[in-house]
Amino acid sequence: MFLRKSASKYRLTRPGPTPRTHWAARAATGIASLLLALILNAMPTAIRGAYADDSLYQALGQKQGIIEIVNDLYDSVLADPRLRPYFVDAPQKRIRQKLSEQICVLAGGPCQYTGRSMDETHRGLGIDRPAFNALVEDLQLVMDKHHVPYHQQNELLAKLAPMYRVIIEK
Repeated sequence: MFLRKSASKYRLTRPGPTPRTHWAARAATGIASLLLALILNAMPTAIRGAYADDSLYQALGQKQGIIEIVNDLYDSVLADPRLRPYFVDAPQKRIRQKLSEQICVLAGGPCQYTGRSMDETHRGLGIDRPAFNALVEDLQLVMDKHHVPYHQQNELLAKLAPMYRVIIEK
């Protein structure tokens, strides 16, 4: 606390920026942010990609961990009577590969999704909300089995959740 003279009176004030220094600090921060944005924008995409947030990708065990999670998920889905009818006659190898690619991309990994759109892939399958929720439950159990931290589980589920709009038909 400081004593400051104000209009011929002394007041007790907290230390901090004066309106003049506050404005200067805000301007400097804005200029620094602009310069950083310009520098990052000028960097080649390959270099920028190396610095992207891949914490979810790391938490899932990178590419191999994601493949293992997807394989366990698919095995779980085939054992789940709520989901088995949707997957038993499906092309298992392709689904495992495309789901691994998709999760890798969503997790910030160095992958590329080469599959069809979610709408095109799930059209006509008659997937309802209980089936979608059952798949989410199975995915959570598999991520628990693979010791994926709770926060990262929620992060992945949040990225997958909007897909229900195009997957659910009933």
